[in-house]
Amino acid sequence: MNHEAVLSFRYNSPAAARQVTNAIGPEIGAIDDERSQVRHACEGAELELTVQARDPSALRAAINTWCSLVTVAESAGAVEESRTD
Repeated sequence: MNHEAVLSFRYNSPAAARQVTNAIGPEIGAIDDERSQVRHACEGAELELTVQARDPSALRAAINTWCSLVTVAESAGAVEESRTD
């Protein structure tokens, strides 16, 4: 994969970061394809997603997908207001 973006989401507490990580966890690896993939890490109050893609269009699409998934997870878990970034 030639293109990469790192998305960092900081929360007010490690519990909030874990809650979002757990919510998007089933999608990690499940929606990867030949054009893009994602890795994740949750350390303390920060969730980090590393998106890799073969081309800029695939990178943009994957970034949009993962930002949407995080937003939905935050809303469903009522943690959106605890994001610090």
